[in-house]
Amino acid sequence: MKRHISRRRFLKNGASALALSFGTVGVAVPTLIPGRAIGLDGKKPASETVLLGGIGINHRGGYDLGFFLNQPDVRFIAIADVAKSRRERVKKQAEEAQNTTDVAMYRDFRELLDRKDVDAVLSATGDRWHAHMAIYAARAGKDVYSEKPCAISIELCRKLAETMKLYGTVFQGGTQRRSVSNFRNACELARSGKLGKIHTVHASIYYLEHKTGWLPEQPLPDSQEFDWDLWLGPAPWRPYNGAYAGIGESTWSAWRGYFDFDSGFRHLDWGAHTVDLCQWAIGADGTTPVKYWSEGDRMYAVYDNGVKLVMRPDGWLGLGTCPVRFEGTDGWVETGDSGKTLLSNDSLNNNTSEIEGTNPRDHIRNFLDCVKTRRQPVCNADVIRSSHVACHAASLSWFLKRELNFDPSTETFVNDDEANRLRTRASRVPWTL
Repeated sequence: MKRHISRRRFLKNGASALALSFGTVGVAVPTLIPGRAIGLDGKKPASETVLLGGIGINHRGGYDLGFFLNQPDVRFIAIADVAKSRRERVKKQAEEAQNTTDVAMYRDFRELLDRKDVDAVLSATGDRWHAHMAIYAARAGKDVYSEKPCAISIELCRKLAETMKLYGTVFQGGTQRRSVSNFRNACELARSGKLGKIHTVHASIYYLEHKTGWLPEQPLPDSQEFDWDLWLGPAPWRPYNGAYAGIGESTWSAWRGYFDFDSGFRHLDWGAHTVDLCQWAIGADGTTPVKYWSEGDRMYAVYDNGVKLVMRPDGWLGLGTCPVRFEGTDGWVETGDSGKTLLSNDSLNNNTSEIEGTNPRDHIRNFLDCVKTRRQPVCNADVIRSSHVACHAASLSWFLKRELNFDPSTETFVNDDEANRLRTRASRVPWTL
């Protein structure tokens, strides 16, 4: 279980060892160092540049990548994707932005992770791959920026967080709204006591969906053009249909809502963001509610301190997608992706934002800074673990159509064997962890 040493860490340790040897023996050995290595060409020195690889970059991943490429201390050097067309598109995007011609392409992500020069990876695959990809990357010595949700089951949330801690990996979950100012301000209002004692928090969600059928089988493409088996990865096998992955005539991936591929019956599409903000607003990072139930399209939960969590798809004030609302004894605040905020009274501090909630700029910058300092990002594996576990527990109460009691300390359901069996999902060989 050996962790690769990154170029940055090697250079730092090597410089210290060299200085120590000079001080010991009093001998200076001339060394020729390229000017670009120490920043004489106007670029960041090699020791300060994060060498980035990408895995599964499509719609959202391409959006994220654009912000990574805008950072002066990032160089994108490799893309791994099961679709040849997407590999080529990402290569072109990165090379045009960087004025380079050397971005490597791989069909199999394992070849990318085998590279010793890759410091970090941007993982933007579908839900079924997120936890596995992050764990494989950590084992290979790479830091990870992973699109949400971090894992497709409660048990994988646990395994992910434990693996990041074991390898000392810097992990940032793509719940970027923790780094967007209007959401941060709303959470600070709740945490500061200006709303009084918080009694109810509201998280927006999609309408829940549970599909188990198969799309009609289509002829299997050549694996060099699109590797269906690798796309499925740890998910159960099913016949190929390009619509799942947005291949062929499809323009958008249709895997969402299918239980084998999705997280929490679509609950974690938005709930991964909004439940995370609710947990932050009430200081519940590291724990979860203790009781869950559903009524129609709405799900409810209660924390040990009595705060109620409402997860609902409708009834919002129209402030954009992914709204949240925090209610206390002295007032309330609601905000959404438009950057606008509404408050119960004018005496509360109304800070607005010009940044939409989907914008990952500051979130990516936080990740890169932590890669260098080895500090924990705002949505590290422990933070995202607890909020995602809460989402999974809520969606299972909706699926089972009954109230579930939950023990946050063990992340297990109390006296419910059926619910506990659904805490985990089997992984298809050879993708067992």
